[in-house]
Amino acid sequence: MINKITIIGVGLIGGSLAKAIKENNLAKVVFGFGRDSERLEKAQKTNVIDQYSTNLKEAVSNADIVVIATPVGSFKEILSEIKPFLTGKIVITDVGSTKTNIASMVSQTLGEHSNSFIPAHPIAGKEKSGFEASESNLFNNKKVIITPLETNSSDSISLIQKMWEGAGADVDFMSPESHDELLGMTSHLPHMLAFSLVNYLISKNPSASIYAAGGFKDFSRIASGDAVMWRDICIQNKDQIIDHIKGYQKTLDSLVDAIKNENSDELDLLFTNAKKTRDSWVG
Repeated sequence: MINKITIIGVGLIGGSLAKAIKENNLAKVVFGFGRDSERLEKAQKTNVIDQYSTNLKEAVSNADIVVIATPVGSFKEILSEIKPFLTGKIVITDVGSTKTNIASMVSQTLGEHSNSFIPAHPIAGKEKSGFEASESNLFNNKKVIITPLETNSSDSISLIQKMWEGAGADVDFMSPESHDELLGMTSHLPHMLAFSLVNYLISKNPSASIYAAGGFKDFSRIASGDAVMWRDICIQNKDQIIDHIKGYQKTLDSLVDAIKNENSDELDLLFTNAKKTRDSWVG
């Protein structure tokens, strides 16, 4: 069994991972680090974590694994701060939604310790944030993508893989570039659409939400996601997000043309294909 896993950022994902580690007996100690001692104390009292500290040296000391579970915009600062406390045996990983920029950032910031960083991304979440919304089964049967660096050892990669599999996840491997392309389309683009839809409604008629039924609520649910996290994702994966928004705009242009021209056959084909595809996904 792993002796100590430190989680930097005990929020929804960090808190859920902490609960999963504890529930599945993956480590003797789950140690939380953050800036707010009151929230960390509450997380400890509610059995999310075993121990905590606002002192980074104490949090990292003697850890086998350090998980960075904060918004990607904070990674460079955190990596710089933990670098003096790293030893050869500590394996670092993350839960960030972008990977290409993270890979280059790790190399520049950690230097000789960059081979100890295993980039990973759990494809799981909720529109709510904070450890209060955390769930020990959040990762059950969910994908976790690991995007190894060329300098990573097979033992370090295996350690992170086993942690996620122990938490209930199904682990896949791909390059950072492939990850950002894929997630830009399946995760980042839908969030941009949800944020834009809500803002469009507000700009057109703020009171229209009174009449919003299930369809609008389902589509816009993810607009309740953490604003800081999504701001950082946009900046870190801007090229892929912009490309996918432009691609989506083309499909909207085609839809506008079909509606404008009253092309019932084209509309029927568009909607039928989308329905068949969606139905096949959800079984």
